[in-house]
Amino acid sequence: MSEPLPPAQVVSVAALRRRVPSLIWLVPIVAAAIGIWMVVHAWLGQGPVITIRFRSAEGIDAGKTKIRYKEVEIGELKALTLSEDRKSIVATAQIGKNAQDLLRRDAKFFVIRPRISGGTVSGLSTLLSGAYIALEPGAAAETARSFTGLEKPPVVNGDMPGREFILHADQLGSLDYGTPLFYRRVNVGHVTRYSLSADGSGVEIGVFIDAPNDRLVTSNTRFWHASGVDVSIDASGFKVSTQSLAAIIEGGIAFQDLNDVPETAEPAPSGASFTLYADRAQALQPPDQHRERFVLYFPESLRGLNVGAPVDFRGIVIGEVKALGVEYGKAGSMRFPVSVDVYPDRLRARSMNGNWPGRDGESLGNAIIDHLIVQGMRAQLRSANLLTGQLYIALDFFPEAPRAAVDWSHQPPVVPTVAGGLTEIQESIGHIARRIDRIPIERLSADLSRSLQSLDAALKSTQRLVEQVDTQVAPQATRAFAEAEQALKAANAVLAEDAPLQSDLHDALGQVAQAARSLSVLTDYLERHPESLILGKAQDTR
Repeated sequence: MSEPLPPAQVVSVAALRRRVPSLIWLVPIVAAAIGIWMVVHAWLGQGPVITIRFRSAEGIDAGKTKIRYKEVEIGELKALTLSEDRKSIVATAQIGKNAQDLLRRDAKFFVIRPRISGGTVSGLSTLLSGAYIALEPGAAAETARSFTGLEKPPVVNGDMPGREFILHADQLGSLDYGTPLFYRRVNVGHVTRYSLSADGSGVEIGVFIDAPNDRLVTSNTRFWHASGVDVSIDASGFKVSTQSLAAIIEGGIAFQDLNDVPETAEPAPSGASFTLYADRAQALQPPDQHRERFVLYFPESLRGLNVGAPVDFRGIVIGEVKALGVEYGKAGSMRFPVSVDVYPDRLRARSMNGNWPGRDGESLGNAIIDHLIVQGMRAQLRSANLLTGQLYIALDFFPEAPRAAVDWSHQPPVVPTVAGGLTEIQESIGHIARRIDRIPIERLSADLSRSLQSLDAALKSTQRLVEQVDTQVAPQATRAFAEAEQALKAANAVLAEDAPLQSDLHDALGQVAQAARSLSVLTDYLERHPESLILGKAQDTR
């Protein structure tokens, strides 16, 4: 038998409503849940906070400046504060979670603003949008949260194909960040950085060459300054050489293979070091692997002779001046040594047995130099430029020079010298001046004065004589000439063909001729009949 049902309870509607919560409370609960979810989601999706040190806060503002990578916003600058040493500013930035893997230890941050560098203009878009901080990720495996920003944006991005090389030079010259590199006057790269060397003796310059032109750099490549305009005058005439207008204004670097055939050599590895030469001629000189040091003592002043001046042998540059100095003797005497480096390989001369002088056999090289000195070879200072007064050292033969020899016991060996041409001219002029100074100018001038007075008296006498001739002799000479003219006229009249004297003279001459003929007949008769002088002329019997 089933159990009886419990008695029914009557509950009113108002009591039921008091027991069930009102649905209006669901709205704030849902809103609170959504808020909590959004906070948690934002917190979970928030990236790391990083700090970047810059030298100044020029162009950037907290809450406005964005952080971009490849022009995509990945973070925002939150605060700017001074560093503890007050030498820089510390920028605090929030980076998105999806970009936190870009924060490598070697990542680079830099401010993009309008900039003119290396002949190029960049960052013009920031004139309207404002400056922003750009990120270039690094390649290190470790991550970091504190960075030092760059003052200038890198010319080369990390993903740009190409290679970087290191150049060493004595001076930076007109090079700057972004200065172009030229190969056959084509822009193939840029200067990425520069700094003093560790010992301060020069500068170290980083350059980046774009692919595929980076393969043109080999172990035989030579780099040189291509800044400004190179002017030269040689046997071919007047030459002006430059790379481009940008190189003239802001400088540049050019490079070329020493043998001009880079395809035959292996490309240099990334980070290889090269020497940056002052000009193209110096860069493309054959390498001087063998050198010999000598010392020269000149009798004249060394003014105008500088370190680096060439040593010339009959038009061939075989060395250069390395140092100038002063030597004090025991008796207070002074000498001025000039140290020079000579490169025998530049002569390309061989001895009879095929050895290079001074390389394979030192004694052979010394013997050859001694022979040249005996033949009259000496070192002489000569003028390289009359305008600037620069000097160079010339090795030439002077057969009339006094006998001398190389002092091989001295280290470095001492080569004999002769006085320069200008010094000889100066000595000759001084000798002439001393001779002129010994001439008795005052006595000669007194004698000359007396001679001039005598000449003046003679000229006055001559003038008086001319006046007498003009007043006395001239009229008499005129009358004599007139009488002579009359005599000539009379002679002409007498000698005329129709003159009586001519007729009488003609008749007289005819009679003389007749008498001569008679005399000739008589002479012939007497030769045939000499007896007629005694007996007389014989009678004709016929």
